[in-house]
Formats: sequence, C-alpha cells, structure tokens
Amino acid sequence: MIRRILAITVKELLQLKRDWRTALTLLGMPVILLLIYGYALSFDVRDIRLAIVDLSRTSASRQVAQAFLESGYFDAVAHPDDTRALDALFDAGRVQAALVIPAELGGDVAGRRPTTLQFVLDGSDSQSANTILGYARQIVAAVAPRLIDVRVAAPISAVPLVWYNPDLESSRFLVPGLVAFILMVTSVIATALAVVREKERGTMESLRATPVEAIELLLGKTLPYLLVASGAAAGSLTLAWALFDVPIRGSLLWLAAVTILFLAGGLGWGVFLSSMAETQQVAFQLSLLSSMLPTLLLSGFIFPISSMPTFLQVISHVVPARYYVAALRELVLKGAGPELWWQDAVALVAYGAVVLGLATVRTVRSL
Repeated sequence: MIRRILAITVKELLQLKRDWRTALTLLGMPVILLLIYGYALSFDVRDIRLAIVDLSRTSASRQVAQAFLESGYFDAVAHPDDTRALDALFDAGRVQAALVIPAELGGDVAGRRPTTLQFVLDGSDSQSANTILGYARQIVAAVAPRLIDVRVAAPISAVPLVWYNPDLESSRFLVPGLVAFILMVTSVIATALAVVREKERGTMESLRATPVEAIELLLGKTLPYLLVASGAAAGSLTLAWALFDVPIRGSLLWLAAVTILFLAGGLGWGVFLSSMAETQQVAFQLSLLSSMLPTLLLSGFIFPISSMPTFLQVISHVVPARYYVAALRELVLKGAGPELWWQDAVALVAYGAVVLGLATVRTVRSL
C-alpha cells in the first residue's frame, strides 16, 4: 500500500513540475494575495483631512490643534474662520472631520472650568468615522493634562493596558485571518483544477486498469499538494512576520501541525469537488463559492462570530477556517499552548476526516 501511494505521489510531483500553472497557483498566489490584501486591507485610518476652526485663538487652543497634527493621524487642510464654512467643505469632500475650538476655551482653562470641544465627522463612512472619533478622544484625553494641572472632569481616571497588540494595529488582527483565507482558497482551487484537468486529458481513465484502491489514490494525489501548500504557508507566515510586523510568539512546531491539519482538510475538499465536476470551469466555480465566501464571512476573519445571528453562528461550525483562524491568533499573537486551542485542532481533524471520507467514497464511484 505504501509503495503504491509513494508511486502516485512521485507521479503527481512530476506532473506538478510540468504543470507550472498549478505550482504557481499553490506557491505564488498566496504570496501575491498576501502582499495585495495585507497592505490594502486595514481598519486603521491615516492622513485624515481635518478642518480646524479655532474660535479661541489662544495658547491653549493652539496646543489642542497641535496635538491633533502631531498625532500622525490628521492633516490640517483647511482653517475656516467660523463654522458656516464647514458645510461647503464636507459637501465637496475636502474634509473628513472638523475640530471646532470654542471661543471660551482660554478662559475656561485659566479658570479651571470644564469646557467642550466640538468634533464634526462625515458619517457616510461609518467605519472610518468610528475610528476617527476614537483617535480624537485619545488625543483630547492626552492633551488635557498639559493645559491644566488638575483634571476638572473626574477625580478617577482609567489607564488602558492592552495585551498582545499594545498599539492596536489592525494588521496584527487581520493578517493571520488573511493567511487562513488565502491558503484555503488557493489549496481548494488548485487541487480541484488539477484533478479535473487530468479528467479532461483522459489520464484518470488509465487508473482503472491499475490495482490501486481509492484511499491510496486519494492519499497519493493529496500528499504532493500538501507538501507544496505547506511551503506556501511557511512563506506566507514569514511574510506576515517580516512585512506586517505580526509576531509569532508560539511554538513553530505546533503552528506547523495546526497548519498541516487545516491544509489537509482544504485539499481534501478540493478533491471532493473535483469528483463532482467534469470541466475546469465548473470546478473553479464550485471551489470559489465553497471556499472563498464561507471563509471570508463566517470564519471570524473580519466579522466577529459572536455578533452574528444565531443561525449563522451555527453554520460557521462547518467552516474549517473558523477553527484555524482562532488557533492561529492564539498561537501567533498570544503564544498560547495547546491547552487553549486543542478544541480547534480536534475540529480540524474531524473536518479533515469527514472530507477525506467523502472524497474517498466519490473516488470509489468514479473508478
């Protein structure tokens, strides 16, 4: 049995060497997609176009305005004399936010009285508006002690302490999920297309005359792609560390083991889909629909699963990326041991067993 599996594995490796398209899909696409999405996909907002309406024109107001500019988030693009000009600026899309400093700021600061700054936002992009509002609150909280020696608003203050991602960089949250998304999509598509391509060429017919069991054929065809996909995963995680400053705090051996479990399930799903498709076009469509959308929407990659409706939370349990993303974040960001993610690993094993079982049954029927 082992010799037959190895023979099929060697045959598939030679086929991969000749079939540069499949090899490029498995090795090159994860790197290319990680570079594109890693830089393009971010919840951080930079270079915010800010209008500053300084009605106070005092030393205190200048300190407030300077604090916004020195934060690195805001660019002052307009300094209107009063608030009446803001409508035109927002309507024309010239500004995303406006800071209105009241005329009484200087007197309030000198008299140690509470004062209020107005911060106007363009709410047409609610995601960015929420992020910008958070920046503004942090800046005001930081500049207030420099204006007066005693805090007026409250005698008790809260000092934030953020673990695992102290700078709250969205890339450290998104990139591990992005790696899972890319590996799932590319492994499923590449495997499904490769097997269907052999169907179209008629090479699968020759296997009927050989004493090869379905499970041997399945393992022999999957192992080469697992090796190549594992190399792609290692390259993707290395890029995540080198380019996007994503720390890898956990054990590399555990990380490799969980990644192989995830890839095995993805490759098995690709083989299963190939058994239902007769053309590469159909295989591509099935692969894309069954891997990209569930991984993107139901894995917790972008949207928290806990905030989804109950029926979607239930459906998400059959999405393997849900478990890999959770385990990956535990390993990469927290450096956690198996005691915190073993359930995710068990779920990946169960998924892989079910998918490979289904693929074996379909392969038996097709031989």
